[in-house]
Amino acid sequence: MEAQAEGLLQRQVLHEADEDMVTDVDFTSMISEEEREELKIELEKLEDEIATLRQVLAAKEKHLIEIKQKLGINMMNELKQNFSKSWHDVQTTTAYKRTQETLSQAGQKATAAISNVGTVISKKFGDMRPNEHIGYVVFHLAVKQKDRGEYN
Repeated sequence: MEAQAEGLLQRQVLHEADEDMVTDVDFTSMISEEEREELKIELEKLEDEIATLRQVLAAKEKHLIEIKQKLGINMMNELKQNFSKSWHDVQTTTAYKRTQETLSQAGQKATAAISNVGTVISKKFGDMRPNEHIGYVVFHLAVKQKDRGEYN
């Protein structure tokens, strides 16, 4: 009999399929009337405890709101604080730091490349003799006017 009792008390992990089977079993026929009465009393006590805990929680939440009102903390301030904390948490992550570093380097390289292009263009225009430059501009203006039909 003890071996049977030990077998019933051993703990085993229930899987979802096991839970479904448990709900389909009628345990009322497996327990005595005395056990049933004890379980009903225990159930009633648990329900009373839960109701008491809900009342205590509601009272504490009300007290919390009163304290926040006295301190001038409102929903908007809390949202700002939560957002600031969340943003700070994001900024301290390794992924954010790596991304920020990579984007910073890419920006520096892009700036350097654009600067180099500007320098090359300036140098090219600077290398042209003034007559060539003026002739180049005049020639292209004349071509554009001719294309528009302004110049015959």
